[in-house]
Amino acid sequence: MARNFTLLLLLFMTFSAAVRSQDRLEKNDMGNVKFVKFYPNPATTFIIIELQKTIDKSCSFQIFNFSGKKIVDMQVIGRARIDLTSFSRGIYIIQLKDRNGKTIEAGKFQIEK
Repeated sequence: MARNFTLLLLLFMTFSAAVRSQDRLEKNDMGNVKFVKFYPNPATTFIIIELQKTIDKSCSFQIFNFSGKKIVDMQVIGRARIDLTSFSRGIYIIQLKDRNGKTIEAGKFQIEK
């Protein structure tokens, strides 16, 4: 559990979600096109997750709460709307993973209630 928390804390500090609802492809700090866009951030009752590029269907995205518990694990689709009404207020980590479990992209979002 401590290892998961340390990993999530490192991801939280390392990755920043570029969260804007524009129709153009967003880029990360290194100028590479991001794979995932999620908004609104901060969120209250739902969050929309959109894939910006074509991704292998075997990829999945996962959402973790800040204590390291996996809350969502879904196969990748073009766009998903996730209901957050049962989620607690706080910071959450989102990861896009390939079929081998390697993290392709990660970010964070906040839930305010």
